[in-house]
Amino acid sequence: MNLALVAAAATGVQVGAAIVASRFAVAEIPPLTLAMLRYAIGFTCLLPFAIRAWSRDGKVQQAPVHGRTADLLAMAALGIGQFGVLIALLNFGLRHVGAGQAALIFSLFPLLTLLLAAAMGRERITPRLLGGVIVSIAGVALTLWPKLGAASGHWWGEAAVAAAACTGALCSVLYRPYLQRYPTVPVSAFAMLASVAFLAAAAIGEAWPSRIATFSASAWAATAFIGVSSGIGYVWWLYALKHESPTRVTVFLALNPVTAAVLGVLLLGESLPAASLAAVALIGLGLWLATRPGNARVPASGYAARR
Repeated sequence: MNLALVAAAATGVQVGAAIVASRFAVAEIPPLTLAMLRYAIGFTCLLPFAIRAWSRDGKVQQAPVHGRTADLLAMAALGIGQFGVLIALLNFGLRHVGAGQAALIFSLFPLLTLLLAAAMGRERITPRLLGGVIVSIAGVALTLWPKLGAASGHWWGEAAVAAAACTGALCSVLYRPYLQRYPTVPVSAFAMLASVAFLAAAAIGEAWPSRIATFSASAWAATAFIGVSSGIGYVWWLYALKHESPTRVTVFLALNPVTAAVLGVLLLGESLPAASLAAVALIGLGLWLATRPGNARVPASGYAARR
């Protein structure tokens, strides 16, 4: 069993659940404040495990101080991009477009990752890998098609979600060299901490210090779920990126609209259109194509050679 791909699949499910919860919470909590709270909670959950993993890693202690400082700055920048900029853009988009429309746009994440990784020489595009990504996106489109006609929004909301996908794709490609050198949990926690500091400053305009006491219990419950699940989910995500190519990991984000549809049936009593079953089959086919053994990947040593 490929545990990295299992972790990627679990992250795809977690992202879908978090999008549904964020769509609920963002109606009451401003987007930057929600992003800050999300990762403050996630960082708090990860901190004890990160300290233990960091203190036990002998390679970290032996690394030159100047090398560690440069790596920490790079990981902080990636954390701000992945957790701060991406989530703020996504939350802003969700205030102006429906969850289904946002999920469809965000499903371009793996295709953008593949193109960026190939452009940077970190992954080779094969027909099977590209076909798997495109088929999975088609499955996402089929899942969300009935909802798109009713979606009303503004172009800047769609642009924000697209920019979030581009940010995530770039960070996913750039993360791997640091994941090869350091334990996954400390990298996750440190990246979250950097994003919390960035978002706390950015969200001052939303008056979060005075507003957090006014949020309802249901909004806090949704935020707590998003925060805890994001902390766990990002450890899975980075573990997958550490052991697999970025595209083979990000293609599993196609599971997020399926998760949203299933949660709608189970929690909200929504119906499951027949087209959704065909969409699940397409997504499954796309994942199978993209993750089959033999898709060309640049080995981990190739990253070190380019640095």
